Amino acid sequence: MSTLSAWVLSIAGVVLLSVLVELILPSGAMNKYIKGIFAFIIMLVILTPIPKLLNQNIDISNFFNSNVIQPDEDYIEQINLDKLSALQTEIEKEIENEGYQNVKVYISSNIFDNTFQIRSATIDLTNLVITANAEHTNIVRIKQQITGIVKNHLSIGEDYIFYEE
Repeated sequence: MSTLSAWVLSIAGVVLLSVLVELILPSGAMNKYIKGIFAFIIMLVILTPIPKLLNQNIDISNFFNSNVIQPDEDYIEQINLDKLSALQTEIEKEIENEGYQNVKVYISSNIFDNTFQIRSATIDLTNLVITANAEHTNIVRIKQQITGIVKNHLSIGEDYIFYEE
């Protein structure tokens, strides 16, 4: 019976405190937020003995410390696809600025993995057009220049850059 009276007294104390604070505070926007906070506190005080009444030991920390949260795989896939597309476009534009048009860049990566890691890059030179502002017309030097551009953007070694001619 003492727990029931303590519970009722705590509810009455919080309600009395909220009424006193409401009387002291002037009317305005802040009063609305204070009322909301006290309403939340009153609800917590009212709901506190329910687990004891049900003879259940409920640990609230189990609700907040669960490791059940998993990332959305479709979201990760879409983000990684967007990264790949942006990288490919950026590299193709830089290659075009160097004077080599119609060069396609294909980047290989595991788009389903949380960590975005690039495996390799394939450069398609089958439709290569060398413009007047290009530095080199020798295919070996063109590949070296394109390899440098790709390495700067992707941070992969030359062994992972392949060419299609």
